Amino acid sequence: MNTFIRIPYGVAGALARMVVAIAPDRETKLWRALAARRGLLERYEAWGRANRDRSRPLVWMHAPSVGEGLQALPVIQRYRSRHPDAQIAYTFYSPSAEKFAGTVGADFTDYLPFDTHSDASRAIAALAPTAIVFSKLDVWPVLVEHAVTAGVKTALLSATVPESSRRRSSVALMALRDAYASLDTIGAIAPGDAQRLLEMGVRSDRMTVTGDTRYDQVWARANTSSARRDDLVARFGDTRPTLVAGSTWPSDERRLLPAWLQLKRLVPNARLIIAPHELTPSKLAAIEKWAAASSLTLSRTSETNSRSTEVVLVDEYGILGDLYAVAHAAYVGGGFHDAGLHSLLEPAAFGAPVLIGPMHMDNRDASLLVNGGGAVRCPGPGDISARLQVWFNNSAVLDKASASARRVVEAGIGAADRSTELLESLLD
Repeated sequence: MNTFIRIPYGVAGALARMVVAIAPDRETKLWRALAARRGLLERYEAWGRANRDRSRPLVWMHAPSVGEGLQALPVIQRYRSRHPDAQIAYTFYSPSAEKFAGTVGADFTDYLPFDTHSDASRAIAALAPTAIVFSKLDVWPVLVEHAVTAGVKTALLSATVPESSRRRSSVALMALRDAYASLDTIGAIAPGDAQRLLEMGVRSDRMTVTGDTRYDQVWARANTSSARRDDLVARFGDTRPTLVAGSTWPSDERRLLPAWLQLKRLVPNARLIIAPHELTPSKLAAIEKWAAASSLTLSRTSETNSRSTEVVLVDEYGILGDLYAVAHAAYVGGGFHDAGLHSLLEPAAFGAPVLIGPMHMDNRDASLLVNGGGAVRCPGPGDISARLQVWFNNSAVLDKASASARRVVEAGIGAADRSTELLESLLD
């Protein structure tokens, strides 16, 4: 790490640890993330004393949130299947990933400590990893520094860095360039990502283009039955033309909801299933108020009798990915602000063509789907309504878009095997 950034970086880590000690137990993501780190290193050390078999290799996989976790999951599953003797640790950063972490099949799961020298040293000593694997881009420089000192291999899989990423800034690279240069192996999603990573410090002899493991994950999920999905299909499957709008923000809803009213005048039996990104009482109440003002019948997914209404409001976490199975088309939120699109691959894998807002130029999945005919960019409400009218009134056009969406996802599978082989070669 650059000398000029080391001191302020260390001060920031120390302050974060101080805040943990006084963080109140509140339900917001920030306070949950802080409060959950009380006693964190002690949990690492307790697991290490009781469960770490140092005669066996341990792969420590870090994925900050659910999206990165879904990229890590196919590799974890394949590595576990091929190496049942190995132990696996899985860490995350966001509270939204806490529940997901319990489903990956790791021997140890918990939050990642703050990136300070004392925390990194204690965590590595407790877990004694053979390798630390980062998913997507979330590389932590102090942890990498201590891993190198301890002789622990490091890898970055499903690596991607958009052109607009703040990690490419000169200030960020003062902290990160040495960490990227220290990585033992990198599997990039695409050649463009590989080139940008090389510019950020990654060594060319350690770079491989492997593809995006999310394609394997969503394809397997869409083509493998589950009791939860069967239940959702039984409850919400319908011949009515159905749009599933996932992870919508207020900026999306300001366009989507007026567009839906336009569509209903032309396709009266159309049904909307909408899942706001934040399921807070105020966000849910806002959509209920809109439906009431628009004379639309509405129910929530948590309600027993919620099939026959014109609008179904998702008020439960963890079911959106399977709800896309009942979609004739999908809308994915995030395209009307600069925080980024949410996952387009989940609906596409089920054959639901996708509508997105205009702000997606850095999103590789969006570009592939738009160019492949499986997604449509909609700058405003009129475009949303017009496209849905075409799809819902012309089954041949909808079927073609559906097949295109699935074809794009199917073309991307194979990255999980290549990434697992890359990890195996590193450990060999």
